[in-house]
Amino acid sequence: ILFGSFLVSIELIVSLSTVMVLAGKLSTELGIKSPAAKFFNLFATELHNVQNHCERVHGTKLHEGDHWHGPDSIKHWTYVIDGKVHQCLEKIEDVDEQNKKITYRVFGEDIDKHYKVFKFILEVIDNKGTGHDAVKWTVEYEKLNEDIDPPNAYMDYLSKCTKDIDANLLKA
Repeated sequence: ILFGSFLVSIELIVSLSTVMVLAGKLSTELGIKSPAAKFFNLFATELHNVQNHCERVHGTKLHEGDHWHGPDSIKHWTYVIDGKVHQCLEKIEDVDEQNKKITYRVFGEDIDKHYKVFKFILEVIDNKGTGHDAVKWTVEYEKLNEDIDPPNAYMDYLSKCTKDIDANLLKA
C-alpha cells in the first residue's frame, strides 16, 4: 500500500508539471500628452528614429530588407533592460492604421534564450481631442520552459520608453 501511494504521488506530480502554462499575455496602458497620431506615426513610418527619443534604445539598424516598414524587413535592436544590454531582431507582422495598432514579432539573440514566441502589440488610443490619449502595450509570449519568468522587465521597459518618447514628441 505504501508503494502504491508513492506511485500515485509521482503520477500526480508528473501530471501537474505537464499542465504548467508556458504561454501568456501581459498588458499595460499609459496616458500620453502628445497627440495619438504623432505617437503612432513614429512607430508606423519613422521606426528608425525611436532611438533618438528613448535613451534605453542604444541602436537600431536594418538587418534585412530595403525599407524599415517593408513586409520582409527585419531590424536589429540593441537596448537596455535592468542595466543590461540586450539584442534582438524584430519584424512587423501587422499594421492596422485605422485602429492605430502594430504587431511586432521579436526574436533571435536574447529573446530566443527564453521564449519560443514573443510579440509586442502597440495600440495608440485616440480619444478624439480630449487630451486623454493613451498607449497600450501587450506582450504575448511562450516560454521555453516553466523555469523562465514572465517578461515583466519588458513591460517596465516599454512603459519607460513610452514616457521618454511622449516627452520628446511634446518638445518636437
